[in-house]
Amino acid sequence: MVAEYLLEMRGIVKAFSGVKALDGISLAVRAGECVGLCGENGAGKSTLMKVLSAVYPYGSWEGQIFWDGAELRARGIRETEAAGIVIIHQELMLVPHLSVTENIFLGNEITGFGGLLDYEAMHRRAAELMAELKMPHVNVALPVSQYGGGHQQLIEIAKALNKKARLLILDEPTSSLTRSETAILLDIIRDLKRKGVACVMISHKLDEIEAVCDTITVIRDGQHIGTRPMGELSVDQIITMMVGREISNLFPREPHDIGEVIFEARNVTCFDVDNPARKRVDDVSFQLRRGEILGVAGLVGAGRTEMAMAIFGSYPGRSSLSMTLEGKPLQVSSPQEAVEAGICLVPEDRKRHGIVPLMGVGHNITLSVLPEYARHGVLDDAGEMRVIERMIERMRVKTATPLLPIKGLSGGNQQKAVLAKMLQPRPKVLILDEPTRGVDVGAKFEIYKLMMELVKDGMSIIMISSELPELLGVSDRVLVIGEGRLRGDFINDGLSQETVLAAAIGQTSPAAQNGNKTEETQT
Repeated sequence: MVAEYLLEMRGIVKAFSGVKALDGISLAVRAGECVGLCGENGAGKSTLMKVLSAVYPYGSWEGQIFWDGAELRARGIRETEAAGIVIIHQELMLVPHLSVTENIFLGNEITGFGGLLDYEAMHRRAAELMAELKMPHVNVALPVSQYGGGHQQLIEIAKALNKKARLLILDEPTSSLTRSETAILLDIIRDLKRKGVACVMISHKLDEIEAVCDTITVIRDGQHIGTRPMGELSVDQIITMMVGREISNLFPREPHDIGEVIFEARNVTCFDVDNPARKRVDDVSFQLRRGEILGVAGLVGAGRTEMAMAIFGSYPGRSSLSMTLEGKPLQVSSPQEAVEAGICLVPEDRKRHGIVPLMGVGHNITLSVLPEYARHGVLDDAGEMRVIERMIERMRVKTATPLLPIKGLSGGNQQKAVLAKMLQPRPKVLILDEPTRGVDVGAKFEIYKLMMELVKDGMSIIMISSELPELLGVSDRVLVIGEGRLRGDFINDGLSQETVLAAAIGQTSPAAQNGNKTEETQT
């Protein structure tokens, strides 16, 4: 008798130091079905998938897993991959200096006579896989470092298909992709479903879940909230199941006073680290007012992050600019000088630039102001811990203890901790680079509310985001950067996504022509 479900997880319980991360979770997936696994950061989604893929082996958790009708008791990833269960993590597991072919076959190499690697056969198969994924132009002999994030994500999928995956687990697969790359990936998921491959997709982008998933399973605080067909749910209903309450307006914009110009950057120019003849940012100038949220839009690679790093004194290449803060000239040559002057940055890549992974959550939060807790060279541990506990409560960081290494937190909770760290110096200007990337709907709402509280108190915010609805939902004004140059400075009053996109690609939209002029034109 053929089993109805390819995969069944029944009553899964997983605890860490006595705290249950999963408490009786069940999940079922049919062949050719895509199940969306939804929940807030820290709900237990990634933990459940680590149980399934045997990152947490049989015996370290309670419950049962059935695969194709038979109980699966895998004690390692090799066993689950041999069965056809393959996970693609949010942090890609590619070796940059190895070729596309070598990455696809890593650990599963084809050998010929005498045990020598059969590169001809591997190159041929790798090329077939890339063509299957609609990327026949990829040179499989080149290092993967030659390709961008979108290509690398698809190379990971090719690696999974090469392992004859029958169930593909996708953990935030589009978090670093452009809109066009995301569209390609979603089409590939649809093709895989038609070929009978099952998928479990974890994503905070509910429009993408809606586009490709047949069934939705929602978990909250380690518990199973519900499983329903996608056709019976709206995005608003999924959000309510995830957070346990209705969020009537995702962007809680509130009236706030915008004062005088507090910060000005002029002639920001950044040269490419690898090609010093090329400008990544080309002579960009702008002003920021007290209590203002200034959104920064642009396509991936436009130079937004480089501009922010130059202002913060952390750009690794050659750069030049002039700045004033509260009317006084400001020179910054390092992040420490920027923080001391009153400018803080929450970086785009929190894993590389925002956290010390093995350090505790609490100590990460106070790292930016550690001297404040030192008395004659001795740390005031009690005083530091009081501040840590207050910030963890304020930011709703989910952690078993402030001493837990921050790498053990979900991506969204890590982001909240990084934000808490950069609020500690009480900055006058706060730069947020992709502040809600990989963050669930409920946490996004909390971050937006916090931003409103901060600007009401007189702080000024520069927010870089690739999510246009987010920029238009919270910003007072929007800068548009395209190919390193300033292409628009728009008051956010009836501003449309079409106008912003047209400016980003160097065109003028009808909306812009009909009166939504840039501030440059007005002045």
